[in-house]
Amino acid sequence: MAFKNILKILSLICMTVSAIFLLDIFVGIIYNERYSEFLEYDALFFSSNLFVWLFLRKHELNLKIKDSILVVNLLWILLGIAGAIPLVLYTHISFSSGFFESISGFTTTGATVYTNIEDLPHMILFHRSLMHWLGGLGVIVLGVGLLSMINPTGSLSLFKAESTGVQLEKLTPKIKDTAVSLWLVYFVLTLLDILLLKFFGMNWFDAVNHAFSTVSTGGFSTKNNSMGYFISQDGIIWTTTIFMMLSGINFLAHLKLYHKDFSGYKTEEVRWYLIIFLVLSLALTFVHIDTTGDSFYDALKNSSFTIASVMTTTGFATIDYGTWSHLAIAIVFIGLLMGGNAGSTAGGIKIIRHVIIFKTLSSELKRIIHPNTIISVFVDGVKQKERILSSTFGFFMLFMITVAVVTVYIYARGYDAMSAISGAFALVGNIGPGFSLVGPADNFAFFSDFDKIFFSIAMIIGRLECYTVFVLLSSSFWKKF
Repeated sequence: MAFKNILKILSLICMTVSAIFLLDIFVGIIYNERYSEFLEYDALFFSSNLFVWLFLRKHELNLKIKDSILVVNLLWILLGIAGAIPLVLYTHISFSSGFFESISGFTTTGATVYTNIEDLPHMILFHRSLMHWLGGLGVIVLGVGLLSMINPTGSLSLFKAESTGVQLEKLTPKIKDTAVSLWLVYFVLTLLDILLLKFFGMNWFDAVNHAFSTVSTGGFSTKNNSMGYFISQDGIIWTTTIFMMLSGINFLAHLKLYHKDFSGYKTEEVRWYLIIFLVLSLALTFVHIDTTGDSFYDALKNSSFTIASVMTTTGFATIDYGTWSHLAIAIVFIGLLMGGNAGSTAGGIKIIRHVIIFKTLSSELKRIIHPNTIISVFVDGVKQKERILSSTFGFFMLFMITVAVVTVYIYARGYDAMSAISGAFALVGNIGPGFSLVGPADNFAFFSDFDKIFFSIAMIIGRLECYTVFVLLSSSFWKKF
């Protein structure tokens, strides 16, 4: 029964993704590129999933949380394979490299194996950006809208398995309506970004690709120098900075704004998100001025862009901040540790978890001084349950353990400590570039095929926020499955 549930859901979502892949072929037609192989592959991908769905069409879904967890894990692997094959066909990279690039795309990590991006066909450049855009808000949220017509209870279960953040919040009576509304907000933000980038000087192709990467907080670019290619066009740089920051805010806040409710922007998480961004941006600005001698405006422009990029885990770069100074690297590294808001497209630890962790530690210190006092943790005036506190600390430990394992692995492979540590945070936090050998001016092409598969797993763990993957290691998960 569970096996049929999983197959039916996967086939439905994969058919949807396959249909969306037709946009890649449309780009190939526009630019007069060889698209026949892509079309044949996509037809095979769609028809094989259609066959499975038709075979199980009369099967009544009864989706449980265990089924949902398996669906989510298997889906990311299937998407990695599905997205990799066009890359292998058209750029002749190894499958492991294609899988790494595809997982990096769908998880919105933005780490790449390509050394000369500008030589890639337009169809493949768009394919990379499209994977970002689909993965940004979660392919599962897209699936929720489709699955709700089959099994409303099951769609809620699936949304819980994929959704990021501390708690699941619904604004509409049906989870399907919330998912569709979120996608509408996502689409509107993307469209606005495209129009503004075009207005400030990008061509349509670059504007679409960079908007897809920005709103998804992914980081794939159509240029070898990333956003550094547009360094002299201030409107493009500031637009991208603003939209990275907007995309790092909980999308439910944007959805509330549509209903003329500004409360989503008045939370402690958003307040600290903006405070940290401003403090780190100004600190990096003055370090930048001291190091390079640039004007205050230019230093502020590049520093704000850099902090927005690492905090929201987008991974764009205007200049190689790894060459500024050790102090600059330290400031950027702090931003790298922050993450965006829960419920945003950003990865990382998330600001709300930092707020909860520091408030919990503060309450424990007070409890030491006043042992008989009952001290609770409040966020936005709401008392946090013990389950939320333990879940937050549990995630933080799992995140750091995963980072430690990846760090040790990279270091044991013979690479320097800075590359190992920053690379691990960049992969697990879905950030993209780190420092040293994996800095913003470099890529992941030099790693071995096995390394890339290992890193792909690390990116999936980070994208699914650890619990969804690590629960598979529990023997109790598989009992009475």
